[in-house]
Amino acid sequence: MGHMHSVHLASIDLNLLVVFDALLAEGSVTRAAARVGLSQSAMSHALGRLRTLIDDPILVRTPRGMIPTPRAQELIGPIREALAQIEATVARRPRFDPATARRSFAVATVDYVELILLPRLVQKLFTDAPFVDLIARPYDSDMWSSMETGKVDLAIGLLPTVPAGFYRQRLIEEHYMCVVRKNHPVVGSKLNIKTYTSLPHALISPRGDGGGRVDEVLAERGLSRRVALQIPHFLVAAHIVAQTDLVLTVPARIARVFAEMEALRIMKPPVELGGFSLDQVWHERQAKDPAHIWLRGIFAEIARDS
Repeated sequence: MGHMHSVHLASIDLNLLVVFDALLAEGSVTRAAARVGLSQSAMSHALGRLRTLIDDPILVRTPRGMIPTPRAQELIGPIREALAQIEATVARRPRFDPATARRSFAVATVDYVELILLPRLVQKLFTDAPFVDLIARPYDSDMWSSMETGKVDLAIGLLPTVPAGFYRQRLIEEHYMCVVRKNHPVVGSKLNIKTYTSLPHALISPRGDGGGRVDEVLAERGLSRRVALQIPHFLVAAHIVAQTDLVLTVPARIARVFAEMEALRIMKPPVELGGFSLDQVWHERQAKDPAHIWLRGIFAEIARDS
């Protein structure tokens, strides 16, 4: 019996309940049709379906016009209440109040973003969203699927291609600068190509595969450099360069951070190295979520001021 009832409920067309409400409110097929935007024939057909569904005439003709049956009068109150609740639920827009929200966001990112954006982001969270936590994690092979399922909210970094179903927003346009220690014995007020290629270099290579934009540009000119130190992380690089004669070529914003941390000079590279862009990327399932919109806005604001 329970199975038959569930199948019966599954067959209910919500529009029939709207029709039912209009019929009892108007007491006329013609006026009810105009009220819900149907033709008179379509309303008559809907009334027939309602009578079959409820197993009741619903409206009967009398000398005083169409009047509802006792069964229809019994149902109209609960049906109108249900319709009002459905309408309110659908119309209600979710809100996000950062000042009171208690939740966490997971962001897949790289060292660059952690150095340039995260310090100011955390300050912003402490001020505006004191109960919101941030989880920074590295890229991995499951990043895209994790974003599809909501395990990761955002990916931020150098992401030239993204799968279908993802959105992107440009955050940063970046270029390269060099850093050397302040009392470097060879580097003067400018860094020329001869000095640049003769000095030993440090290279930050997170994946350990070596090479990079500098080597490509030098090779195009028939030149090369010696990479005396290759390391995977940014922070240790600044410390080492400040104590050696190594040259380090890094994104300009990283160079400024390094110069604040250590006794380093920022120098313009002697060759044009071009630049790169960083984007934030999210899955379409998060596109309209108010909390997610807020987080993306905070990252965009901080990136503009970086």
